[in-house]
Amino acid sequence: MLEVYRESDSKRFGVGIIQRNIFMPVPEGDNASRGFAPQPGVLSRLYLRRWLVLLAAAVIVALSMFHGLPWAGTAAAVVTFAAGAAIIPTSRTRARYDAVSADRAKEETLAVAKPIADALPDPAILLARDGTILAFNGKARDLFDGLKNGSHISSATRSPQVLDAVTECGPANQQLTVTFSERVPVERHMAATVSWLVLPSSAGPSILVYLRDLTEQRRLDQLRADFIANASHEIKTPLASLSGFIQTLHGAARHDEAARDRFLPIMAKQAERMARLIDNLMSLSRVEMRAHLKPQGEVAIAELVEQACEALEPMAAEANIVVAVESEVGAVTVLGDRDELTQVFINLVHNALKYGRKGGSVQVKLKRQRSGSQDMIAISVKDDGPGIPVQHLPRLTERFYRVAGAAGHEKGGTGLGLAIVKHVVNRHRGELRIASEVGFGSIFTVLLAEHKYNRGAVEVEIKPAARPTLEE
Repeated sequence: MLEVYRESDSKRFGVGIIQRNIFMPVPEGDNASRGFAPQPGVLSRLYLRRWLVLLAAAVIVALSMFHGLPWAGTAAAVVTFAAGAAIIPTSRTRARYDAVSADRAKEETLAVAKPIADALPDPAILLARDGTILAFNGKARDLFDGLKNGSHISSATRSPQVLDAVTECGPANQQLTVTFSERVPVERHMAATVSWLVLPSSAGPSILVYLRDLTEQRRLDQLRADFIANASHEIKTPLASLSGFIQTLHGAARHDEAARDRFLPIMAKQAERMARLIDNLMSLSRVEMRAHLKPQGEVAIAELVEQACEALEPMAAEANIVVAVESEVGAVTVLGDRDELTQVFINLVHNALKYGRKGGSVQVKLKRQRSGSQDMIAISVKDDGPGIPVQHLPRLTERFYRVAGAAGHEKGGTGLGLAIVKHVVNRHRGELRIASEVGFGSIFTVLLAEHKYNRGAVEVEIKPAARPTLEE
């Protein structure tokens, strides 16, 4: 379910907090944490400053005794000083004291809560009572790009469920658990436990938001259902063929050597297709299960692509196709999973060899490409086959989709190769572009963010771009 957060929700959340701060009665013990205190009366101020008044009176009396000042003037001076101590307000001094006390209380809160948040295995965010972010651990920083100390929790997540839970959390509702979904940059399902946290400091209670990732569990449930549906549908055809051939060989063609020699290679081919189909389904399931986890390994992309092409040299030699690799990027690296990226480029080059023109060529090029403020590595695989009609391009990465009239069935295609490529590229926060022209071949381009050593792991937001042309 797509969660939509409206601007009015943010305003309602923020205004609700402001109104609570202004109009709700403030307990006496919370004055220091709120930054203000009620003004004492005349007698209260005089009592608070009694030692200062007594000290001033003693000094004035001593001066009168040693210097012979008149007692009437001495008494007037003492009364005037006492009156000033009782009348002059204490707001500035008290406000300054309260501000220092609030900062000290905040430091005490962070000193206690930050190590606790860092020790938690899942994302955790510590909030003030008004939703201001006080601290968070590394897992939370990886999950939300907008996390920043001093900003509001709505700057990190726009989920209405989480914001409402933070608003409602208090002594009456000390723990609330909500679930929410996010679609950007990848689909993610989370459970947030919002707890009223009383710390041993003078800063008062805080709010702890503890997050659990439910994405893998949801994906596992969905993958089980999808696997059963897809496997049963796709395996049905080769299984029916095998059953029919077996019945024929057990029956009328039991002693027919010519029929046996003709049927057995077909049966072996169908069995191989079923095995390949199951392998592809399992590969796709593994990639989808980890789609929300961005890979963090460093991969030398040019070396990886060259190795993928070398692995397919026997197939290229059999089809009399020349595979030419041209790199302009040197020894650059990308953040990724080496095995998954190898599968991507083996699939793309394998398709180019399978559907390309016999005796033709496959061109693999690596070059830098600018996307906004980010340097990208564009890896393109171009064949000189018959090409694909433009109306089929948007659906090529769908599971089991085959172009009508294509030779996919005859050449053993399962319809899952490009689906695997798409999901792996999405997991790497990259982009897959497809261009084709009937009679002139096709070009498949994968864009991956270049890894900068001085920046660490770089999150890249890929924006839709114009479809590449074959001249690229």
